Amino acid sequence: MSVSLRTAEDLDLMAVGSVHQRSRVAAYAGILSPATLELRTAAAFGEWWTERYRWERDTHVLTVADRDGEVVGFTYVGPSETPDAAELYAIHVAPELVGAGVGRLLMVDALAKLAKVGGSRAVLWVLAANERAREFYEAGGWLPDGETRTEPVNGEPVDQLRYSVDLG
Repeated sequence: MSVSLRTAEDLDLMAVGSVHQRSRVAAYAGILSPATLELRTAAAFGEWWTERYRWERDTHVLTVADRDGEVVGFTYVGPSETPDAAELYAIHVAPELVGAGVGRLLMVDALAKLAKVGGSRAVLWVLAANERAREFYEAGGWLPDGETRTEPVNGEPVDQLRYSVDLG
């Protein structure tokens, strides 16, 4: 399997939405209710990414993993509200490719891009109950930094942990 990374183009945003939706349903099954997971379609995610990227493309970087012309994963990085930090806002991989190395490739690339955003560290938020994601981040050098929050996902409150990694 050959996967390359590139900066997303406008034509990729619906595919980004599809990967996001499929990844989220697979990763959050058993964490979020089925009703919550069914609320947003792949098309709705695509529209959401189209709108978000339109407003943030000057300050954020959306990178896609491309396998033979198909978007199979992505990351989204940019400035953070956390002082002196850049933020990894999203990393998603098509469920059928989880464990195939695409996520690791995206993470290595994201860390380099986070360093360019600025700040002495990078942060991300992860669902507290998402053990697989937490293990993935920890294997990549990220650690929980003690900050927590409860945020709604489609109206369902979900506990989250902040992870950070030193960029120095």
